Amino acid sequence: MTRLSIPDMSCGHCRAAIQGALAPLPGFDGISFDQEARTATVEGTIPAAMLISALDVIGFPASVID
Repeated sequence: MTRLSIPDMSCGHCRAAIQGALAPLPGFDGISFDQEARTATVEGTIPAAMLISALDVIGFPASVID
């Protein structure tokens, strides 16, 4: 599980784009969002650097929440 801060996530379209970018990655087991806090919790075995890179490609800079 990896918790990410995604400050530019503001709507359902954003969540759909984020899920669409991460779902094809090997080891992805699901994602949940807290839109108010602008965070996402990614379930699975994907390295955080790979998650962040995939989100950068679609214009959603992210950082890991410890």
